[in-house]
Amino acid sequence: MEQTTQGALGRRRIGVPALVFMIIAASAPLTVVGGGVTSNYAVTGLLGIPLSFIVLGIVLLVFAIGYTAMSRHVHNAGAFYAYVAQGLGGGAGVGAAWVALIAYNALQIGVYGMFGFVLSSFLAGTFGLSIPWWVSALAGWVIVGLLGINKVDLSAKVLGIIVALEFLVVIVYDVVAIGAAPEGLTTGSIEPNSLFAAGVGAALVFSIAAFMGFESGAIYNEEVKDPQRTARRATLIAIVIISLFYAFSAWAMAVGEGDSQVIARSAEFGPDLMFVFLEGRVGQWFIVLGNLLFITSVLAALIAFHNVIARYLFAMGREGVLPRALAATNRAQAPVAGSLVQSALAFALIVIFAIAGAGHESGALFPVITLFTWLTNTGAFGLVLLMMLTSFSVIGFFKKREHTESAWVASIAPWLSGIALVALFILIIVNFGVLIGLEEAGLLSWLLPAIVVVPGVLAALWGHSLRRSKPEVYARIGAGAPID
Repeated sequence: MEQTTQGALGRRRIGVPALVFMIIAASAPLTVVGGGVTSNYAVTGLLGIPLSFIVLGIVLLVFAIGYTAMSRHVHNAGAFYAYVAQGLGGGAGVGAAWVALIAYNALQIGVYGMFGFVLSSFLAGTFGLSIPWWVSALAGWVIVGLLGINKVDLSAKVLGIIVALEFLVVIVYDVVAIGAAPEGLTTGSIEPNSLFAAGVGAALVFSIAAFMGFESGAIYNEEVKDPQRTARRATLIAIVIISLFYAFSAWAMAVGEGDSQVIARSAEFGPDLMFVFLEGRVGQWFIVLGNLLFITSVLAALIAFHNVIARYLFAMGREGVLPRALAATNRAQAPVAGSLVQSALAFALIVIFAIAGAGHESGALFPVITLFTWLTNTGAFGLVLLMMLTSFSVIGFFKKREHTESAWVASIAPWLSGIALVALFILIIVNFGVLIGLEEAGLLSWLLPAIVVVPGVLAALWGHSLRRSKPEVYARIGAGAPID
């Protein structure tokens, strides 16, 4: 496959609809409704989970006001990295880049644990095949790797089909659930006192994971059809869709099970609750289709996060912050070097967890309670930290430059979102032990966040030192590529 050492990404390939699908794919709609919402009900014991998506949607829309305004001025495949560099300085940008790399890799590789589990479970239940989770995970790894080195619009088409089918399955579930309504069309789950009670912090932390990936719109700004508008529109549309759709589906679940039963039923059945509910209410073929789409939902998230990581590595290699070989692209104008590096890292960790899980007492659930739970929550922690830094970076960016943005866009909205994200970040730290399944805080609840923060701090110090040691590299940090 032909490569160039300093390539360029494919230009003018992605429109608003395709980018919206790519953003939503990272959040894996069927996985969120089937697994995330039920887990939130079960762990927090709060009825107000639907309202949590509305609250977070408002926070992220306020965040997106400044974030997407900045995207019109900064075109870089390493979005958070570039934004922090442009707003808070090159040193902070390099630190943010390492936080982003670790966080996105943790999210992406952690999802392999869920993919391996659900695919192996499906094959065992449907065909009687006993296949280790790591074999199934590696099958997904091959598909993700092949798409990662092809044209980005191929990934967009695949993700678009998967996401559309996911929405169809969840909508059918929502309609059936509302039709069942054993206690009537209740509104208890969307009343403020159902959310704002003891456990609200954990509920918000669980729900924020459903939005992970919404920020990736700006990462494709070098490849969209209109760099001034596409990413901004797609990001805002995606946040609104994610927030309203998940809130509606979580409410439908409460209605379908009954407000008085949804928490207990979620604790009893977990991610299977949706399909247990549908048994006897829809055709068996639809249950099978739903299970298949649950698998492809997880696969879509793997593809979306893989593409993001490959572009971060490309951006950092192009600017000399990482080896320039990482800026290699191929004939498809895909960031092939970054894609291969991410695939290699994912392969290594799948193998490590496969060895560690051999004969483990948790059996088939091992990849879910370790690889998936540990790494995805670590990744979410890192991305909230990045969003928090980016909010303040927007303020710094517009303060240093002449611009035509209003005070609301350039200052007030970023301040409000920054403060809200600081509060959410603190909630994640306080509740991290709960998120990874610990009954009480232990070494792991501090070690996993440290894996994100410590390299980021060290990288920031190193990045700051480049101002003197390599001023030509420092000057390029976060600069990106010109958009013609």
